[in-house]
Amino acid sequence: MSEELSDIEDLKERLKTTWNTGDYGVVAKALESSAVEFMARIPFEPGTRLLDLACGTGQIAFPAARAGAKVTGVDIAPKWIEQARARGMAEGLDVQFGEGDAEDLMFDDGSFDLVITLIGAMFAPRPERVAEEMVRVCRPGGRVVMGNWTPEGFIGQMFKTSAKHVPPPSQMPSPLLWGNEETVHERLSERVANLQLTRRVYPFTYPFPPSEVVEFYAQYFGPTNRALATLDESGQAALRQDLEQLWLDHNQASDGTTYVEAEILEVVAVVN
Repeated sequence: MSEELSDIEDLKERLKTTWNTGDYGVVAKALESSAVEFMARIPFEPGTRLLDLACGTGQIAFPAARAGAKVTGVDIAPKWIEQARARGMAEGLDVQFGEGDAEDLMFDDGSFDLVITLIGAMFAPRPERVAEEMVRVCRPGGRVVMGNWTPEGFIGQMFKTSAKHVPPPSQMPSPLLWGNEETVHERLSERVANLQLTRRVYPFTYPFPPSEVVEFYAQYFGPTNRALATLDESGQAALRQDLEQLWLDHNQASDGTTYVEAEILEVVAVVN
């Protein structure tokens, strides 16, 4: 194995550990209404072969399955795949879930009519490979749809705030570049017949104040949990303070709850 490939594999193991930390199912549950709203803008027929790429615990897979799609979900984090399978069984939905790598999908060319990734595949370390794989497994005339945090939006600012305290891995470009129109054009335009990019509001609503939101993310959201774990006591306090100030500055609620409007770049590409 080359040194470069070894470095990538080591990085992926660290990313897997990060996303396996906490409980993304709890985080996703709080964002479920926004995910359903995202799905409502993507028309498809019953029987559509749909891949939920970097599916987490299934926030896209389940509403799609309820609407009649034949859904397959893959994610790098086995913990979330286990949760998704358990939920699928509990709800009696026929969804196939498996551990998988967005840079090296196990499916044949043209296996799906619709490939969707909502704030998921943007975090893979080699975006060119992700772009190639999404297009490869989608049939000609099918669609690749992404929802990606923008660098300027609230979550982009949250990641930048954490990065001031805990620098991200140097081996990979910023995931937030998937939320930049020019970069998405560079990665996808030569691979697809049509590309539409739209910025959308993605609301966050919590029934508690920003200080408790920060603790919610510290407990349940892998990247925040892992960032705090790398810091000493004073460093943790400083990161918590900066994150709380960010949530306070963007909070539009005035009743002791939290309402923040984040932003995604919605990407809809028709495959050649």
